[in-house]
Amino acid sequence: MTAADVIVVGAGGSGLAAAAEAARFGSVIVLEKNPRPGGSTSWSVGSITATGTRHQRRAGISDSPDQHFDDMELNVGPFRGRDNLELRRILVHNIAETIAWLESLGVVFVGPMPEPPHRQPRMHVVVPNSRSFAYHLERHCCRLGVDIRLGLRAERLVEEDGAVVGVEARNANGDAYAFRARRGLVLAAGDFSGGRELKERFASPAVVDVEAVNPTATGDGQRLALELGATVVNGDIVRGPIMRFIPPTRPSLLLKLPPRRSIARFVAWCHGHLPQRVLRPFLMSFLTTALGPSPELYERGAVLINSDGDRFTDELDTPSLDVPTQPGSVAWIVFDHRVAETFSAWPHVVSTAPGIAYAYLADYRRNRPDIYHEARTTAGLAVSIGVSPRALTETLEAYAAGERGGRAPLDQPPYYAIGPAKSYVVFTDGGLNVNERLQVLREDGSVIPRLYAAGSNGQGGVALEGHGHHLGWAFTSGRIAGRNASEQAGAP
Repeated sequence: MTAADVIVVGAGGSGLAAAAEAARFGSVIVLEKNPRPGGSTSWSVGSITATGTRHQRRAGISDSPDQHFDDMELNVGPFRGRDNLELRRILVHNIAETIAWLESLGVVFVGPMPEPPHRQPRMHVVVPNSRSFAYHLERHCCRLGVDIRLGLRAERLVEEDGAVVGVEARNANGDAYAFRARRGLVLAAGDFSGGRELKERFASPAVVDVEAVNPTATGDGQRLALELGATVVNGDIVRGPIMRFIPPTRPSLLLKLPPRRSIARFVAWCHGHLPQRVLRPFLMSFLTTALGPSPELYERGAVLINSDGDRFTDELDTPSLDVPTQPGSVAWIVFDHRVAETFSAWPHVVSTAPGIAYAYLADYRRNRPDIYHEARTTAGLAVSIGVSPRALTETLEAYAAGERGGRAPLDQPPYYAIGPAKSYVVFTDGGLNVNERLQVLREDGSVIPRLYAAGSNGQGGVALEGHGHHLGWAFTSGRIAGRNASEQAGAP
């Protein structure tokens, strides 16, 4: 059995932050089931909403954690009354230090950028891409002597006298390994967006079979703690299904950039000094790859077509729920010249990253030729997307003759399609119930000794609606959990 002062399960943003903090006080082993660190953090847009940073001060912005706390309430919406206000307070009062700490490791941000309903610009965006977090955190952990074990999935927590003292894990070949935590263990293994069993247990049946953006986010941390009597809070809150275009076979130029500090600083300089027309091609390579279509496309007349050439849903209702039930779980957004002209200029955008950039139809033609289709006739468009010409023509004729809710018929050539698109679960908000020290709690509210949770595992009911709060919580909670797990008082 291999021992360390602290064991961390998961090497995403929260796990690496926990390991880095714990390593200041003792030895640390990190277990990660994937072949490399990063987790869902490396799949993210890369924004952190923060108050009191040097970026805000440089921009002359007067702001406070209390204002940030109040503004988070404006995003809560239907989840009002289910929020953990103590954890929200921890986030807003520590987030500026989190940003400064990440910057000290080499992470570079641009901003702050506005994002209503926040009263002040607070969104800080990492450059050149979200892989920068894991890149710099892993290097920092290695400098501190953290032992990162890849390809090991945690399978069972080990208890002695009611306290968690270790974890058992296996590699892809089925070989078993045992690890002992002399002080504490931190669960930081991400959400359960890709975990069918936990979605089936906590979430709506409509999302059980929907693919996850990160398919390896299977809720390992929640599962391990549930076996010891822990509880999941807000397990029914799921971000998705959300439609996104299928990813390109080759990564975009922006995602190819290595996240070294010198390159990030150059990108940040460009962001602050070069005109938008020069930056735009780089921004579009990201925007047309990572984000999905605006619902306004449907409001203006676009329809969804499946691989049989049929219109299968009411686009103005909840079409993303119906896409997973279609052949191949894919669909194309089909429209005519009138709609195409509308989405060629502001304010009608195909996709948007708030405060960063906007993508129009021409941007998809230029940056995503693999999903952009255009033809003079409906039959030609059908051939381009690989569906029956007769079926597509009949579908659009039926749409023109039927009830459209005030939308115009699609009868002005040329005709367009973007796709295929799929519905994804982006993330789930169901985290373990934790206290303010991020200790995991049993159903009766008692502490499970020496067990901590961070990130999605330790979300504890805090509502992280709006951009940039999930990442902020991942790093902030990771540091707190790692620090508390490593305290000498926790040693046997």
